[in-house]
Amino acid sequence: MFEKYTDKETYNKIVDYESVSQMWNHSVKTYPNNIAITDDGKEYSFTKIEEDVSQFRTVLTDSGVKKGDRVALLSPNSYDFVKAYLAITTLGAVAILLPPHLDEMTVFGCSMKFDFNFIVYNPVMEAKLSFVKEKKPSVVVISTDKQSDKKTPAQDVSGDDPCSVLFTGGTTGNSKGALLNNRAMMRGTKNGCYGVNAVFEERYLLVLPLTHVFGLIRNLLTSLYTGSNLYICRNNKDMFKDIAMFRPTMLVMVPALAEMALNISKQFNKNMLGDSLKYIICGAAMVPPYLVKEYKKIGITLLPGYGLTESANLVSGNPEVESKPDSVGYPYDGQQLKIVNGELWLKGDNMFTCYLGDPEENKKAFEDGWFKTGDLVRIDEDGFLYIVGRCKEVIVLSTGENVSPAEIENEFDKIAIIQDSLVYAEEEDGKQYLALQVYPRATELAKYSGVDKEAFIKEEINKVNKTLPPFKRISKIIIRDKDFNRSPSMKILRKQ
Repeated sequence: MFEKYTDKETYNKIVDYESVSQMWNHSVKTYPNNIAITDDGKEYSFTKIEEDVSQFRTVLTDSGVKKGDRVALLSPNSYDFVKAYLAITTLGAVAILLPPHLDEMTVFGCSMKFDFNFIVYNPVMEAKLSFVKEKKPSVVVISTDKQSDKKTPAQDVSGDDPCSVLFTGGTTGNSKGALLNNRAMMRGTKNGCYGVNAVFEERYLLVLPLTHVFGLIRNLLTSLYTGSNLYICRNNKDMFKDIAMFRPTMLVMVPALAEMALNISKQFNKNMLGDSLKYIICGAAMVPPYLVKEYKKIGITLLPGYGLTESANLVSGNPEVESKPDSVGYPYDGQQLKIVNGELWLKGDNMFTCYLGDPEENKKAFEDGWFKTGDLVRIDEDGFLYIVGRCKEVIVLSTGENVSPAEIENEFDKIAIIQDSLVYAEEEDGKQYLALQVYPRATELAKYSGVDKEAFIKEEINKVNKTLPPFKRISKIIIRDKDFNRSPSMKILRKQ
C-alpha cells in the first residue's frame, strides 16, 4: 500500500531491525559523520553520540545495571535524555520513562509500582528524588553528568527483550505504564518511515516530550533510524525562532500545535514554519481536515495518522490526504485488526506486552489475545480507517440511543470557522439533550467584519445540525472566547 508513495531506492532502505541496539549500531556505521542531535547550541554526530553512549554504558554497569534490569529515566528533552536512553536500551535494560512534570511523591510511587532499582536523572530533576531516596534507599541514583573514560559495548538484544515503559491513559483513562518490547519499538519506528517520499537524512525539530510515545518513536527513533538530524527545541516558546535558524524539513506535531502555527502564519502573512518544511506528521488527537487543506495552500503536506502508546505509536497513516482528508489512513503491516461492536481490536508485532504492575487492567484490556483499543472506528471500501469516537465517551440518551460525541464533533469541525468543538449531555426538567461548545478560529472569524459573528457562527452550526439524525442534533450552543482546557498532550479535556 505505501510503496507507491516512495521512490524505489528509499523504499528498499526501510528494513526491519530486531532491537533498538541493532538499529542504532546500523545507523552509527551507515551515517558516522552525520549530525544526529543538535541541542543547546551543540551538534553531535552519530559517532560522537556512540562514544558518549558507550562511556555511559560503563557508568551504568559500574552502578550495577545489567541486562533485563528496570532503569527509570527522569529528564526533560535534552541530549542527556538521548544519551541515557540509548545507553540503557542498548545494554538490554528496560527504560522506564518518567515524565519530568511528576512530583517527588509520584516518582516514589512509580518506584514501588514498577519495581525499579535504578534512576538515571538529569541534574535539574534532582529535587524530585528526595522522597524516593528517603523511603527506598536501595534505589541507585545515577546522574546523566556522571562520566567514565572506559567504553562498554552494546549487548545482544532480541526483539522479545523488554525495551521501554511509557505512560498512557489506556482504555480506562487511569495512568498506567505500557511495557513495549524491542520488536514493538522497532515496528513503530519502521512504520514512521512510510507514506512520504523523503524520509532519510532529513532535518527534524523536536517539540513533543520524549516521554510521550509520539515524541519518542516518531520523532527521536525514526530520526536516528534514517540518519537524520534532530534539533531539540528546549522551550516551545522558542519554536519559531528555532525553526528560522534550523530550517527543518519534517515536523512531528499534535493538531493543537499545528493549528497555532497556521494561525500565527496567517496573522503575519508569512509561513512561520519555514520554506524548507515539506511534511508535518500529525496525530495524538483528531486532525481537522481544515488543517490538511490550509497547509497545502502554503506548500506543506500534513499527514494525519492514528496510534496508541500500546501500539508503539503508529497503527495507520494517511498518504491520501487530498481524497480522504477525514481518514487516519491505511493500517500498517505486521498487525491484525478487527472490529467488535464498533470497537477496534488489535494484534501484532507493534503491540505492547502488558501494563506493568497492573494485572487487573491487563484483564480488562485483552480478550483472547486481542487488545481492545476503546476506539470506535469504521473502515471504508478502500480499507482506510476512520475514528468515530471512544467507547468510554459514548452518551446513552434517555431514549436509549447511543451517541458518540466525537462523531458529532467531527461534523462541526469541518466548518472552517470552528477550530475545536465539544459535545456533551445536559439535563433539564428531567429531559436529556445534547449541548455543544465551540471555539472559533480567529483567522477565519476576521474575514467577517461588520457581521454579527455570534449569529453567523450559530447559523453555520445549524446548517450542519439539520443534516444530522434527529437524536444526534444539538439543542444548545455555547461559543467560547478562550480555548478549551487541555491535557499535557494537548487533547481537549471533556470535563471543562
